[in-house]
Amino acid sequence: MIIIISEFKMMRRNTIIFTRISLVILLIISAQLTNAQQKPFRFGFKLAPAISWMSPDSKHYESAGSDFTFAWGFTSDFTLMEHYYVTTGFNVSYFKGHMNYAHSIENNYIAYNGQMDRTYNLRYIEVPIALKMKTNELVKDYKFYGLIGVNTGFNIRSKANDHFSGESILDTYTYSEEKIDIKDETTLLKASLLVGVGTEYVIDESVSLVLGINFNNGFTNILKGNNTSYPDIKATAVPYYFELNLGVIF
Repeated sequence: MIIIISEFKMMRRNTIIFTRISLVILLIISAQLTNAQQKPFRFGFKLAPAISWMSPDSKHYESAGSDFTFAWGFTSDFTLMEHYYVTTGFNVSYFKGHMNYAHSIENNYIAYNGQMDRTYNLRYIEVPIALKMKTNELVKDYKFYGLIGVNTGFNIRSKANDHFSGESILDTYTYSEEKIDIKDETTLLKASLLVGVGTEYVIDESVSLVLGINFNNGFTNILKGNNTSYPDIKATAVPYYFELNLGVIF
């Protein structure tokens, strides 16, 4: 009985301490938001034309250049304190990339070894999370910002356009095919380091236009499987893209 009463008193004391600490934290945050005279939350929309490419990290794989693509979505800023925000959102990203790699196929029971030229058309639902640092109006009606964080994407569509050229001991063989489903050859998730800079044009206290540049530096492999010509070589490629953010936030 004594032990139970003692444990009850300890739990009650810990609860009181936790409650007081929570109230202090809430008061500090409330005071900071009040002093900053800023909205605790802002919401907006964006359209982002982009230049994307893939960087392979496997032998017999080469990047074949960049492509133009775009993303669209929603964005939101949560105020931490004056000049500091957590920015996140929900994007639909249309990613493109080109690669050349060694490839083998069989046609009419004849094996051909050669090179595959593939254009990847991938679609992702992205959820970026970043810390945004914003200035006062250094120029009339203009605020400037920088951000750094991570961007996580979930693959919802994987298509490819292929052109193969190869040869056997008997002859040569080529073929082209578009809109091939390659879902089994791509990973579900991708992640990248997100950095960006930009400016906000303040129309009034409730509406701003946003213009910025973001760079997504991928750090996860988005391909699955092994090479058909060299089964001991794993297919690997990391996505990169620059995007121009055009948006409005309320």
